[in-house]
Amino acid sequence: MSVPPSPSDPGADPDAGPRADRAASEPPAPIEPPVSRPRSRFRWAWWLLAYTSLGLGIVGIVVPGLPTVPFVLLSAFAAARGSERLHARLLAHRQFGPMIRDWQAHGAVSRRAKWLAVSMMSACAVIMFLTSPKLWMAMTGTAIMAVVAIWLWRRPEPPADRGSR
Repeated sequence: MSVPPSPSDPGADPDAGPRADRAASEPPAPIEPPVSRPRSRFRWAWWLLAYTSLGLGIVGIVVPGLPTVPFVLLSAFAAARGSERLHARLLAHRQFGPMIRDWQAHGAVSRRAKWLAVSMMSACAVIMFLTSPKLWMAMTGTAIMAVVAIWLWRRPEPPADRGSR
């Protein structure tokens, strides 16, 4: 605790009066923390992962069997740590923004997305059974997709979708 200077102090201002004493005894105003996150030394790795997974997600739009949604979600996760600009763009995106916000807020996946994912996995399973050289290869891929489908259906649905049941 600081003691206000007395008039006999050599550094005291005799014209300051009681107002200066009050100002000297008040604690300084708290400093607001910066809005942006502190820079991580691995920021470049998060940035690279964000853009790479977004690129794979975009390729997954046209390549059968390569998923889009998990790569976009991974991109949003990495961008939140490595590229604030990309993260903001993903959240503002017309198609991916609501899905990413639902996932971040509730860990939720819409019913439409679940049906679409399971439909695509089913189509890929059929293609694998028709084209794989060994039966065990198609069975392994299908088993993995079945586990993912079960996990996906166990995820909650976003609150807005709950009222439309």
